[in-house]
Amino acid sequence: MQYLHISASRRFPSPSQLSIAVLAALATMGSACADTQLAPVEVTAEREASSLGLDQANTTGSRTGVTVRELPASIESVDSATTQERGDYTIMDAITRATGVSGVGSGGNGAMSFSTRGFSGTNSVGLAEDGMRLSTGAGTQNYPNDSWGYERIEVLRGPASVVYGSGTVGATINAVRKAPSRTASAEALFGIGTDGTGRIGLGGTGALGEIASFRVDAYGHTTDGQRDLGNASGSKLLTTLRLQPSSDLRFELLADYSKQNPERYWGTPNDKGRIVSSLRNENYNVSDAIIGYEDKRLRGRVEWQANDWLTLRDEVYYFEANRHWKNVEQYSLNAAAGTVNRSDYLEIRHNMDQTGNRLEAGIRTERHRGVIGWEVARVNFRHSNNSPYGGASTVSAGNPAHGAWSSPDPTLAKFDTRSTLQALYAEDAWQFANQWLLMAGIRHDVADVSRDELVNGTDFDKTLRGNAWRLGLTYQLSPATSLYAQASTGHDPVTSIITMNLSNSNFTLTKGKQVETGIKQSLGNGLGEWTAALFRIDKDDIITRDPVNPALSVQGGSQHSQGIELSAALTPWKNWRFEGNFTVLRARYDELLEAGGVDRSGKRPTGVPEQVANLWAHHRLGPVLASLGGRYVGKRYADNANSVVLPAYSVVDAALAWTYDQRTTLRLLGRNLTDKVYATTSYGSQQFVLGQGRSFELVAELKF
Repeated sequence: MQYLHISASRRFPSPSQLSIAVLAALATMGSACADTQLAPVEVTAEREASSLGLDQANTTGSRTGVTVRELPASIESVDSATTQERGDYTIMDAITRATGVSGVGSGGNGAMSFSTRGFSGTNSVGLAEDGMRLSTGAGTQNYPNDSWGYERIEVLRGPASVVYGSGTVGATINAVRKAPSRTASAEALFGIGTDGTGRIGLGGTGALGEIASFRVDAYGHTTDGQRDLGNASGSKLLTTLRLQPSSDLRFELLADYSKQNPERYWGTPNDKGRIVSSLRNENYNVSDAIIGYEDKRLRGRVEWQANDWLTLRDEVYYFEANRHWKNVEQYSLNAAAGTVNRSDYLEIRHNMDQTGNRLEAGIRTERHRGVIGWEVARVNFRHSNNSPYGGASTVSAGNPAHGAWSSPDPTLAKFDTRSTLQALYAEDAWQFANQWLLMAGIRHDVADVSRDELVNGTDFDKTLRGNAWRLGLTYQLSPATSLYAQASTGHDPVTSIITMNLSNSNFTLTKGKQVETGIKQSLGNGLGEWTAALFRIDKDDIITRDPVNPALSVQGGSQHSQGIELSAALTPWKNWRFEGNFTVLRARYDELLEAGGVDRSGKRPTGVPEQVANLWAHHRLGPVLASLGGRYVGKRYADNANSVVLPAYSVVDAALAWTYDQRTTLRLLGRNLTDKVYATTSYGSQQFVLGQGRSFELVAELKF
């Protein structure tokens, strides 16, 4: 199979030969800039460098400590300065400006669900904090949510199973915390905006005695919202205590708490697949609706450099998540009557705790940077609900009388699961020649799940196993330019592993495989950095229908995606900066039968745009920085038949910052300046989740 062949007959925008030629030409030009002796260029303090962080070591793409430039994979980082400059105070906002990433979050999945490289949802795009994942239960991810307190947020595109295990064939997003320092510093953020929006962030670090240091970050936000019942709020506290009795021994204790009450919004009903702009600010939920998430986290870390070549690390943790939904979630528009029919009076509770440990040995020699590790976690999950979610009502489409939540079905604890998740992994980065780096990794995952039905049904036990590997080669064409190629595999569950039910307990993990090649380059004279990648991912054993008996669900379906990703951060002129990225891909089901034996082969998976682009331009005039940003997300579909279209959209944002002094910055933010009405995702095929309208915010940023 020719993974990188791109057929023009399938409307892919350019032949692969042209792409490769462009990459080669740019690589040659960049190498010339880096290697040729040029005339001196005057650089002043006013000029701001633009960077993709290619020389930054990372733990998101690999645990061996290689830099982004060395890693034979696509990884992107958005640092805290960038998120504040753009006014991206949630991880969703920050990461959906990264290359090829779009949001598919809704109230039902914790609002932290993403689409990239042709794959969508919590079972294909993982979420982690400092490289540690909280298991996904019932398709829900809600933490980490806010970007305050994080040094950077990184996304590793493509299968990440070698580092993170199952559920990461599309990508993994990792939020990296700010670390303690013995140098005292503090920062604060105060914001006030339209729609009753307010936010406050506080952070500080410093020394405690001779061997200790600390880091504390606190954040809170509130808004009345743009829609009826649009109020939302949240708060969190992140704390870290570090003890370093010697240069080769370090202990850390982390304790966190987070509480979120997001907007109680489940989308706006469409009119036969069409967005009804006049209903933009309506909310068809009940007045006493509830969405609430509470998270508690406790972690302990120790790192000991035993000698020149061996470092031992251990991390033990306890995570707890409690979630509550009580809403009316399904709406159907009767345009002729001017009414909306409501159903699914639903109440759900998740009570989940996860206790785990990761033990790892890092090995470093003249030519090798390797790790060998073992992970184990025990997850307890209780699911309570009022299934079958009875209740129905009809309200006016305009200015509806919300009413109160009422259901004939009692809310009961329905099932408990106990899961033990284990993994063994190994990676090595072998510098076998001055310009060549070979990276290899392998991982074996085992999940033992036991489910107890508390009301009715059949108890069962299930064991799932998955293997993943990655093999990549990086060639350093010059100090500024690296070329790479890699092949990798991974696996996704057909449903959330720790909450699988009897009907899907017979299924195995789906299998994904990727090939990718690309370039990463720094341009001469501080011009900037750019990257490009070509990839193809194939995923097999997805759920389909038995061709002989379409009433039966079986494994045997398949899908693929292939595409090109470009990103750049450039400073072409004094006082000007540009950051941008562009993705174009083709994603299709190769084999998929639905109920009744309907063939969906050749259709695009739901929620997947085939074009995503972002661009930011910044211009400095003395103490003032003016920024203008644009985002484009292509057409998507809300069903596998590709009959319900979520239209493409473009959103324009802007920021104007005034640096009063080195410690004080005032920032005026404008979001969705054209007040575009658009859908970010769908909730079923009848409801579109609409994006926010025009808003403004004034923010003060202080450093001490």
